[in-house]
Amino acid sequence: MDRAKLQSLFNLDGRVAIVTGGTRGIGRAVAEGFVAAGAKVVVASRKADACAEAEATLRAGGADVLGVPTHMGELDDIATLVARTVDAFGGVDIVVNNAANALTQPMGDFTPEAWQKSFDVNLRGPVFLVQEALPYLRKSEHASVVNVISAGAFLFASGQSMYAAAKAGLMSFTRAMAAAYAPTIRVNALAPGTVETDMVHNNPPEVQDAMRQAGFLRRGADPDEMAGPVLFLASDASSFMTGQVLLVDGGLVPH
Repeated sequence: MDRAKLQSLFNLDGRVAIVTGGTRGIGRAVAEGFVAAGAKVVVASRKADACAEAEATLRAGGADVLGVPTHMGELDDIATLVARTVDAFGGVDIVVNNAANALTQPMGDFTPEAWQKSFDVNLRGPVFLVQEALPYLRKSEHASVVNVISAGAFLFASGQSMYAAAKAGLMSFTRAMAAAYAPTIRVNALAPGTVETDMVHNNPPEVQDAMRQAGFLRRGADPDEMAGPVLFLASDASSFMTGQVLLVDGGLVPH
């Protein structure tokens, strides 16, 4: 192992990556990291203006980037996302399922509408995106799927139970996909702890402080701190790794 070979492990030159929820927070950091590693990146988000901004900003730096407005709860949008990716860049090598909603309802007061909205975006959408991209992933020599779940999948969370359950479901699907799509497609998951994103900042200040203090490191992560772990999972640096969950949580989840 020399410097050139080591650096090549993280090189994404020529690879095409879809990053959902890619206009802000963890997804934006990942998109920027992939661009820096040489990938062609398709950024997906519900908001067309956010997609346009991300595309313009990253293109201004010389990157091959496409922004595609996508609601992960709408299967037609998911099909369009993959089709536009293939039309623009010729294939799909990497899928990062990062988009999520943090809809909360207390136990005992669930509504069917909230349940459907939560599970459609947090679980059904990611599974069907991988399914839609499957023919192209199978053609790739470096196919990798990274499902962004949550440390909450390992913890009891009565106030976030639908979100945590959907993320736990996506963890289970990660392992099922890894088994079903081996040996040509690797599928792993990232489980972040508290990250300084809008999802965290939408909580009351005292809740945010409690979230930051819950892990050993006693702070929230900068979104950029998730870019390295996702690059590891998506690149050849983790070429012998599949069906696994990488906890990047500041020591939140006990082992």
